[in-house]
Amino acid sequence: MDDQNKNLILAIVLSGIVLLGWTFFFPAPETVTDPNAPAVTQSASDDTAATTPPAAGSSADAQGALNETADQTADAPRITIDTDRLTGSLSLVGGRIDDLSLKDYTIDVDSDELVKLLTPVGTDTPYYASFGWAPGGALTQDDVPGTNTLWSVESGDTLTTQSPVVLVWDNGKGLTFRRTIAIDDNFMFSVTQSIENTSGAPIRVATNNEIVHLGKPENLTRLLVHEGAIRENDGTLEEISFKSGFLKTKFDELKADARWGEHAELQEVTQNGWIGFTDHYWMTTLIPNADDAFTSVVTYHEASDTYKTVARYPAVDIAAGGAFEVSSRFFAGAKEWETIRTYERDGGVYKFSDSTDWGLFYFITKPIFRILHALHGLIGNMGWSIIVLTLIIKGIMFPLAYKSYVSMARMKELQPEMEKLKEAAGEDREKLQRGMMELYKTNKVNPASGCLPLLLQIPVFFSLYKVILVTIELRHAPWVGWIRDLSSPDPSSILNLFGLLPFAAPEAGSALAFLSLGVLPILLGISMWLQQKLNPAPTDPSQAMIMAWMPWVFMFMLGNFASGLVLYWIANNTITFTQQYLIMRSHGHKPDVFGNIMRSLKLKKKDA
Repeated sequence: MDDQNKNLILAIVLSGIVLLGWTFFFPAPETVTDPNAPAVTQSASDDTAATTPPAAGSSADAQGALNETADQTADAPRITIDTDRLTGSLSLVGGRIDDLSLKDYTIDVDSDELVKLLTPVGTDTPYYASFGWAPGGALTQDDVPGTNTLWSVESGDTLTTQSPVVLVWDNGKGLTFRRTIAIDDNFMFSVTQSIENTSGAPIRVATNNEIVHLGKPENLTRLLVHEGAIRENDGTLEEISFKSGFLKTKFDELKADARWGEHAELQEVTQNGWIGFTDHYWMTTLIPNADDAFTSVVTYHEASDTYKTVARYPAVDIAAGGAFEVSSRFFAGAKEWETIRTYERDGGVYKFSDSTDWGLFYFITKPIFRILHALHGLIGNMGWSIIVLTLIIKGIMFPLAYKSYVSMARMKELQPEMEKLKEAAGEDREKLQRGMMELYKTNKVNPASGCLPLLLQIPVFFSLYKVILVTIELRHAPWVGWIRDLSSPDPSSILNLFGLLPFAAPEAGSALAFLSLGVLPILLGISMWLQQKLNPAPTDPSQAMIMAWMPWVFMFMLGNFASGLVLYWIANNTITFTQQYLIMRSHGHKPDVFGNIMRSLKLKKKDA
């Protein structure tokens, strides 16, 4: 492969990647169905709790919650939730955890409004966790607590890390139900449910816990981030998405199930399972004990736009005078690496760190993030950590890059000979190719030696982009001055002279936003242009024109990408330029980059 074709192919590949990325990263907003629309009811044909879905917290019970009015929800008695990291409340109607905000996270870098994770019925998109029982045998739904059951407080008036809450409900027929809810220092609730059977007859029940999401999230993010249901089934991670995506199953693509509804998928889990919802940075997860078997259910009802993830335990028989107790956990919070990994390592939540969408290049993405996370722990600033990470990556790739730079230095020296060959060959391209190959062979130059380092950068680039896009550690992370959020585009704009003119930059998504280049995208274009000046110029005029435009095309195309990614590319280009410049000089070639630029500008001025 000669150098011209190599550069042309690389330019086309990278341009295609960026164009595809543009479509993926900025999809059109999706509409949300009214969550208060009437839902499809379900019927049961079997009275055993092992096979019948309608239960406390299941399809029929979610219908009851859906029909609940906003006034009823607002008037429901509540228990306050107050920890160092969480604030909110749980409703005594149903005993649902349905009001939760994260104290450490705001909706925007300039806002004081906390991120609200769970919301009760009556809000635009109700999102809550429900815990309960499915009746079997002679029991009916009225004999067990449901979503709209009013619980009493047996102990605890505020749920804190030091004080759990115990709820109690007596069905008046000899069955007493208790629910003990505790919470740790981060985002993990512990829920213990028990039954005392003094009815004088044996009973049959099944534990049925679920997370209900009425309507899609209001702001679905880019397609490269999984948002939807996520579950671990005996060592297999499965994702079901709210939206279309590469290799993703959507909720409305699930097959109908006669008992669970029009879209449902059941998986029998023997151990190490969990199920819930995940979005860009936050997650809710039902976590049975590691040795507990359960049925993992994902359902979607189009008429009511209701999404659910369910952990349904096998039915148990409780003798007259007997009791039964089952415990589980419920995670509701931020997908912080350290927190999630602690729950995985010390809390026994199998492969919990896989809840972060590491992407196809996970074998690169995970190590990159771990290094970046460790650097941030030492440096204390994500922007400088990205620059140091770039130095490390360039150091690892230097042996390959060295051969490439040496080859480019030799090819630069051969540029006059190549120009002579071009003049001698005229329009005979075959003669030109033969002459160039002979020239390369005589001077022991391999024009393809620069391909491998460049190709290796593509998965590294995508992996770093994935890290910046999906990890909450980059969210609202500042660098210097005006860069206060490395997960967002550079907020400065050339259209108002970077804040010197008395008007704001165009808003993201507006017609002028594409032209509103910030400081970092402009530096990116300049760094690519300078690096290009060290490479041999293509002999073909059309290829030379493409390569000349490439830095400025990328400057505009990457202008709305995350600042952290643009910072990485600037650092990468700067280090590459420095390495290549020094290596070329060490091999006898003295590139006068800045002198050539000045002479070029003078010639253009003279011609004008």
